[in-house]
Amino acid sequence: MILIVAACRQSHTSHRVRFIRTLHASPRLHGPEDTVTTKRPRPTVTKKLFSELPKGRPLEFLAPPALSPEVTAQRVDNPVHSSAHYTQPRNNLATEILENLTRFPHCILLTRVGQFYESYFDQANEVARLLGIKLTSRIWNKQRVAMCVLVQQKRFVAMCEEFPRYISGQKPEFERRVVRVITPGTLIDEPFLNHFENNYLLSIIPADGESGVQGAGLAWIDVSTGEFFTKTTSLEELKDELARLGPREIVLAENLREQPSHPIRELIEDEGIFLSYIIPSITDEPLVSGDIILDQGSTASPTYTPQESGAINILATYLRANLLEHMPQLSTPSREGAEERMQIDSHTIKALEIRESTREGGTTGSLFNVIKRTVTSSGTRFLARRLCSPSTSVKEIEARQSLVTFFYDRPDLRDDIVRFLGDSDDASRIVQRFLLGRGEPKDLLAINRTIQVWTSIQERIELERKMEGSERGNTRDEDWSSIDALMSRITNLRHLSSRIALALQDVELAESAPDEPAEDDALVDEGKGAQTRLSDQSECATCSPSVIISANTISRRFSEQLTALHNTLNSLLDRRTALERDLRIQYNAPSLTLRTSPALAKIKIDPLFVIISESASTSSYFYQRWSQLGGQIVETTVAITNTEKEIFNTLRNEVKAFSSQLRRHARIMDELDVTLGFANLATELRFVRPVIKDDATYEVTNGRHPTVELGLLTSGRVFIPNSVALKPHSCLHVIITGPNMAGKSTFLRQTALIAILAQTGSFVPAEHAVIGVVDRLFSRVGAKDDLFRDRSTFMVEMLETAEILRRATPKSLVIMDEVGRGTTVKDGLAIAFATVHHLAVHNRCRALFATHFHELADLLAHAEEHHHGSGVFHKVGFFCTDVHETEDNFFTYSHRLRPGVNRDSHGLKVAQLAGMPKSAVHLAKDVLSALQGQQHMDPAQLTALGRGLTAG
Repeated sequence: MILIVAACRQSHTSHRVRFIRTLHASPRLHGPEDTVTTKRPRPTVTKKLFSELPKGRPLEFLAPPALSPEVTAQRVDNPVHSSAHYTQPRNNLATEILENLTRFPHCILLTRVGQFYESYFDQANEVARLLGIKLTSRIWNKQRVAMCVLVQQKRFVAMCEEFPRYISGQKPEFERRVVRVITPGTLIDEPFLNHFENNYLLSIIPADGESGVQGAGLAWIDVSTGEFFTKTTSLEELKDELARLGPREIVLAENLREQPSHPIRELIEDEGIFLSYIIPSITDEPLVSGDIILDQGSTASPTYTPQESGAINILATYLRANLLEHMPQLSTPSREGAEERMQIDSHTIKALEIRESTREGGTTGSLFNVIKRTVTSSGTRFLARRLCSPSTSVKEIEARQSLVTFFYDRPDLRDDIVRFLGDSDDASRIVQRFLLGRGEPKDLLAINRTIQVWTSIQERIELERKMEGSERGNTRDEDWSSIDALMSRITNLRHLSSRIALALQDVELAESAPDEPAEDDALVDEGKGAQTRLSDQSECATCSPSVIISANTISRRFSEQLTALHNTLNSLLDRRTALERDLRIQYNAPSLTLRTSPALAKIKIDPLFVIISESASTSSYFYQRWSQLGGQIVETTVAITNTEKEIFNTLRNEVKAFSSQLRRHARIMDELDVTLGFANLATELRFVRPVIKDDATYEVTNGRHPTVELGLLTSGRVFIPNSVALKPHSCLHVIITGPNMAGKSTFLRQTALIAILAQTGSFVPAEHAVIGVVDRLFSRVGAKDDLFRDRSTFMVEMLETAEILRRATPKSLVIMDEVGRGTTVKDGLAIAFATVHHLAVHNRCRALFATHFHELADLLAHAEEHHHGSGVFHKVGFFCTDVHETEDNFFTYSHRLRPGVNRDSHGLKVAQLAGMPKSAVHLAKDVLSALQGQQHMDPAQLTALGRGLTAG
């Protein structure tokens, strides 16, 4: 039988997890109440990388039952960890495990035993099978109990910690209790979190109306940073919100568990997001429950809708039920308004590859990856959020642009602040660790370092102002207004920084191991190997004060009390040194110390030394003078330790008291980081500042697709830019025709991406741009099916088209590529015409429509003289791309758009480029030549044509 155990602590610089394999657990891994009677064979050690463990599949357990606010989990039928067939063991560890399994039947229970977390009973069988690790067993009450150890998976895990109870004269006993339940949305541990992504937990409560579900209230939080938001949304827009937020877990009220056909349930299941349930607490005012506190500076709680309040209540209840002893006080939720942000539908976020590439699954090739110039992890998270929810406020967009312009014009200042930001830490997550009761001395140092960075940035900006004033004679207020508005929100935190700097020694803190035994307490003489330990009867004086002193992290200068204690300890250590010197002289033992001496003969016959124990290699004595002195040393070191703990707790509380200011400053630095990134991006890739208007204008001169352009540049090719002009009173809709591979889809996508970049506050890839604010962005591009939900490629295309026609407004921007191609030519042409008609007459929005149906131009009454439609289509313009053929039968694509209609798609040229066999290409050309010029051919004629072309 093989026991597999995993160490609790992990290195902050590696995700390697060590597994120790041995036939039985070493006694040091278990509490004193556990016994293993079988003789232990020689242990073997192996290592297993965390990445080598199975991933991507959830553990196959029953759905978790509802959690009540009091965390009294209900039983489930036939739980996988049932221990009914076990006789009740009598030892404390087994009893505690069974009690916790009863309280948390929906969780995998990991119980800490010494240095390791272990799983027992039938849970161990299931976990070992799913993770592919070997199983062992322990003997309790003459029966074997299965056990193994689980590493983190996307599944509920109850963490049971052990707490020693010390009884005088006895071995310590241990109390074990569940302190936290880990779920995908409640991760607070840095090793398990992606530093560059938010880990959102989202709660949803339906808003029922007379005709069914009308909308929903949302509340979402990143427990690792404390960012907390709420809003209401329509049921139609809920899918878009899920795509924008990307929650790791969604929690619903328990009453929806038995309603699988509920619209919200169906939508969540379509997205495949981890789903949980909870019984909401009974309260009408969640903000007064004690879990949520107002941010400093707020005089009253914000006004929330009933649906928002309900969602906040569900979220707070769920956090309370799972974080347990780590439950922090939550900041006031920020209320989002639908009118403040561009709505990007879920398909568009994926199709435009805003955050992730559809080809590789990661960020490589995405818009986010191309424009990212941030240097902090929190700034990167902020950039990702902003890209998926651009602003629709002209004032806000222009304020962001002014900041980018400020740094764009000052490259030296820009470089200096980027360098400063690179030295800062993730303040949001560090502050949250303190609020969760998990802050460490290294976190205090990180807070101090980050505050110093903020101060340096302020000083550098003021220095820039002075230098600019001395060079120009004065500074223009309009140039500095944007940066002044941002920096004025920063308050002075130097007092907190100086307190931390004074308290913590300016040394690199090593990872401490409080549960590991210290270095051997008895010092061994290297010459003889014999050990002599001089101690009092309680052996309290055998503790090594040097170990405690070397672990000090609080400077003795921090307080008069700590200074006095250290002075006392130094005096006692001087007395110890003097006593050692006197004993060496008195007993003629130059190498004698109070811990080791090879000269034992004189000591044995001296009545001042009372022997306590003796073995072949070690003798222990009681010596009155050393016993008293050693006791004073121990008492002083304990007093120092307790004082340092009090000081550390005081500093932690001070960080908590300043948490609102620290979080606000962190958000300001995130804004600064993104702004500097935009300025560097504009410098590197020749972006320009767009003009933002509050109308339906969209004019871009020589615009470029940022991702495609970068891909071409890496291969030594040049991107061909294109211009577009959409105006409310002339050309609001554009029909684009042309050959395959000539850049129609690229042009559609670049138009949408430029609008996104402009409304995030970035400069855009163009020579000139005037962008009217887009309230909603829709796309119908790409081809894919959804066979799991019984949807063909054409059905998916029609679903997306229908959603656009229902939801687009006059301020929206729509891009559509080849609508109607998945069916017959006649059906497709009819659908394409009806779609353009609806966009022009009913939606009246800005739209780009690429198609291979050149007959559509005739249906829209295309006029050759001005390349516009007529009648209800008078605002429809026509553009196309071309293919240029050479005399030697070669051809090139012209990616530049021109006014007009191209009635040849040149599909055979693409087939030729793809490497289609020459015989097949020649046959296709013959068929095309025969079909061209024919208005209609009946089935008999087509049959004859096919036989004639293939005869012989």
